[in-house]
Amino acid sequence: MTQLALITGASRGLGAALARALAPTHHIVAVARTSGALEELDDHIQAAGGSATLAPMDITEAGAMQTLCRGIYDRWGTLNLWLHTAIHAAPLSPANFVDAKDWEKSVSVNATATSMLIGYVAPLLGADGRAVFFDDPRAGEKFFGAYGATKAAQMALARSWAAETVKTGPRVQILSPQPMPTAVRARFFPGEPRDALNAPATEAARLLAEL
Repeated sequence: MTQLALITGASRGLGAALARALAPTHHIVAVARTSGALEELDDHIQAAGGSATLAPMDITEAGAMQTLCRGIYDRWGTLNLWLHTAIHAAPLSPANFVDAKDWEKSVSVNATATSMLIGYVAPLLGADGRAVFFDDPRAGEKFFGAYGATKAAQMALARSWAAETVKTGPRVQILSPQPMPTAVRARFFPGEPRDALNAPATEAARLLAEL
């Protein structure tokens, strides 16, 4: 029976690399806002002999996420793996100059949507599935106020869920990626030499080996 992996934030960077790495053994449900990037991902997956279901959706839209999870249940009945890579990287700013809209979007994508998705996805994972989150400990670093605070909130949710499900499942893991030449990284460190960073495909393989 084919394993099923839901990847939120699958259109680029680590999410896309994880989707490609898992495609030989999993049917991929790829969620992201950018249809073109999802279609490109689908081309790569199909060329490698895999299959995917594309879900061009905004994870902050409760109705869309309910529809997605209901669709997964109706078609497959269960979910083996959820990889949550979706993130909003707000512009760097001193804490006293954080833009209100950037703050609201950071909270919505990084914290509120994560909490909502945990509630929707948990029944699909059941006792035997696995949820994976990816840490980026920027909390407290200068100019990372909006991103650092809301990413820390996301990780706090994940750690609580992990502690709560030790005996009952699903298994919840938090992995720590090494720096990669992603769009998010380029926004945060624009002058950084990118050739010294780990390729997303290499990092995806390393992280999946930890599961």
